[in-house]
Amino acid sequence: MKNFLTPLAAVVLLTMGFSMKSTAQESPSATAQNTIDGVSITIEYHSPKVKERIIWGGLVPYDKVWRTGADAATTLEVSDDVNIEGHTIPKGKYALFTIPQKGDTWTVILSNKADQWGAFNYKQEDDFIRFDVKGSRTVDLHESLQFDITDEGIITFAWEYKTFSLKVEK
Repeated sequence: MKNFLTPLAAVVLLTMGFSMKSTAQESPSATAQNTIDGVSITIEYHSPKVKERIIWGGLVPYDKVWRTGADAATTLEVSDDVNIEGHTIPKGKYALFTIPQKGDTWTVILSNKADQWGAFNYKQEDDFIRFDVKGSRTVDLHESLQFDITDEGIITFAWEYKTFSLKVEK
């Protein structure tokens, strides 16, 4: 019996390892970070891939709150008070949700409840702020979801053929 269990245990552990590895690689964690006028800005997210899927209006429905990435909710953390698109955002860590709309309008949501899985437990009453921004269509495909923070204080989101930017100022 012992001789049978040892190989069986090895197969189970190997299978679990491969399963966990492939799942983790589906939407790897990523971080965008920069310092603008002495303020550290960090976005932590999981980066899904397009993989020939219909993203907007398909995988990501229009007019519904989206975690703006995969797995855990995307977070935005600022080390001091900043203005984002003219809105004062106090020092802290926020969940960053969006509501993609048909066309090029995006509703950006910063939720006071930063630590949550996806948008499954999202509640509007936890919102710190909501505001709309204009996005655009890109010429080049962004296979993997990506955030970037430039030295000029521009946060850019890009995935598939969609992008939007947020201006951050001290």
